[in-house]
This record gives sequence, structure tokens and C-alpha cells, in this order.
Amino acid sequence: MTQRRFTQLDSVTPATLPRRLAAMLYDGFLVLAIWLLVTVAHTAFMRFVLGRSAESIGTGSLAVATLRLLLVCSTAAFFAYCWRRGGMTLGMQAWRLRVQDAQGAPISLAQSLIRCMAAWVSLAALGLGYWWVLFDPQKRSWPDIASGTQTVVLPKKGQGESPRKAGGRRKKQWQAAQKGQNNGGG
Repeated sequence: MTQRRFTQLDSVTPATLPRRLAAMLYDGFLVLAIWLLVTVAHTAFMRFVLGRSAESIGTGSLAVATLRLLLVCSTAAFFAYCWRRGGMTLGMQAWRLRVQDAQGAPISLAQSLIRCMAAWVSLAALGLGYWWVLFDPQKRSWPDIASGTQTVVLPKKGQGESPRKAGGRRKKQWQAAQKGQNNGGG
């Protein structure tokens, strides 16, 4: 199976903090909707399959733990699916952002899961992992750094190079960089 590659590799720029935050806000609404669906499904399972009374649902530590685990897993699955499929979530599409590996290819499942874990840590640190974009010369957040990925801004339609021309130039640049590394350079 051949690795799918993204186009417009030469015409992308690193994503800025305001764009990232705007996309996160949009995606937050999607995650909230997913959480509502998961919670309804969990409650229905507890009520109708396990036969718990309505008053007892959510009172046991096992029920609370399973719901929390389902919420975390559904969130990770949502982001991993979107990032693996096209490099972007719906919020990222609205702000023309894409997550890709260093060579411009879609990220792996492992990179997706590492990004998710680093995102939780970044948010738990009062958003410091995302504010890091302001200080990093390459405008990378903690999830970008931890997973070896980059979040880029795509050009508006009609403003980028043709995919064939951009892909060929990017390949030559990458080959030149690899040759320099193999010869002990940069």
C-alpha cells in the first residue's frame, strides 16, 4: 500500500496561535456533541440493559469511571480518525489548518494518539502547551513537538501552486536535505 501524500507542500505556513484557538473552539462544540451522544448511550445501556433504576445511574464509582473512560476514548477516536483521514477536523477545515508529518504526509495512528495525550497535558497546564507557539521559532505546540508533526495553514483556493509542481519541488528539497544529513551537514 502506498503512502498518501498531501499537496500544496511549498505553499503552507506554520499555524499561528489565534487560528489554532479558533479551530479548537469549533472542535470543542463537536466534542461536546460527541460527549452528549456517548453519555446518552451510556445512560441507556445502564438503564435498559443492566436494569438500573433512573435514580441510581451515575451514583456508583464504576459507572462514573466507565463513562469518563468512554468520553476520553471517544474524544481520542474522533481526533485520530480526522487527523488520519485528511489531516484536519471540521474546525481545522474552517480555518484552513492541517496536521501533517515532517514530509507532508498524513500522520500515523501512534502520532495521533501522542498528539491527543500531549493536548490533554497542554490544556491541563493552563494552555501553556499551546501558548508555546508564541516562543517556538517553528511555531510548534507541545502536541506538535511530542508527536513529530506540524500544524500548517493551507493557502486559499487558487493561491497555491499546482499539486504536481509543488510536490516535485518539495521532493527535491527533501532529497537535498537528506543528502546534506548523510554527508554530515545540517
